[in-house]
Amino acid sequence: MKLSDFNYHLPEELIAQDPLLKRSDSRLMVLNRETGSIEHRAFHNIIEYLNPGDCLVVNETKVLPARLIGVKEGTGASIEVLLLKRVDDRVWETLVKPGKKARPGARISFGGGKLVGEVMDVVEEGNRLVRFEYEGIFEEVLDELGQMPLPPYITHALEDKNRYQTVYAKHTGSAAAPTAGLHFTEELLEQIEEKGVKIARVTLHVGLGTFRPVKVENILEHHMHSEFYMIDEDAAEIINTTKKNGGKIISVGTTSTRTLESVADENGLVKPCSGWTEIFIYPGYKFKIVDKLITNFHLPESTLLMLVSALYDREKILEAYEEAVEEKYRFFSFGDAMFIM
Repeated sequence: MKLSDFNYHLPEELIAQDPLLKRSDSRLMVLNRETGSIEHRAFHNIIEYLNPGDCLVVNETKVLPARLIGVKEGTGASIEVLLLKRVDDRVWETLVKPGKKARPGARISFGGGKLVGEVMDVVEEGNRLVRFEYEGIFEEVLDELGQMPLPPYITHALEDKNRYQTVYAKHTGSAAAPTAGLHFTEELLEQIEEKGVKIARVTLHVGLGTFRPVKVENILEHHMHSEFYMIDEDAAEIINTTKKNGGKIISVGTTSTRTLESVADENGLVKPCSGWTEIFIYPGYKFKIVDKLITNFHLPESTLLMLVSALYDREKILEAYEEAVEEKYRFFSFGDAMFIM
């Protein structure tokens, strides 16, 4: 299967630069796999497609304000540090720009010295291991000095940090938001539960690898980035009970999907666990547990578009994307949503 099989034309003006005033006012394209039909709705209409006894699975990860702008001690050169993965209490794997100014031994000051990072080593893909010095609690220092690590296709400044978080974000650790969940309001979630739909809460910390382009034409040669997940006893029980009772598992986003498909057994059941997943889902994959998917519109030639194409049909998905372009849907992180049912 070729990378070019997942390409489509997207006018740049359809890339959403800002979130809507109200989360649930975004548009919703509904793809019915049984009939092949496409409906155009508002996201708050999603409740009409959920049935009592179903289970909505959401990702509770919380985005770190992981983008730090500092100055190199000694030269005053401006340096950007993006936190990727915590190695231990004070050491992080980071992406540093410009890398040539961040050789081992370089020290970078943030917030007038409230936080200082020293480059310890250069690791895989040119990333840097940085040891941080600070007083107090790191997360509080980061909340004061850090910025949200918005995707490179978003060029507007984000006025409210919370708009790049889901309303149910709880466990800090992501370098990017699980964007399918950005459409939900607390009010809509309450209405969904009142209808008799259970909500299971899992965690997958989204890595920056989610934005890395696939660089091989034969997609089978692509190696997925590793991401940490957690499923607790409550979530496992809700999911398994739903399955046993014949309800549908509706995954909110590709991150929830990757979590569920990583841990489900051959019977589509899960157990409480945590670990790292490198699962790569592309057409031909047989889903073990996910029945339906709420997702955003994804970048051309991305692993996320491949995952969506695995759940339905690649040609049908690309036809739906063409229609979304014609109907001027908003694309990517702050864009509109799709429901594959």
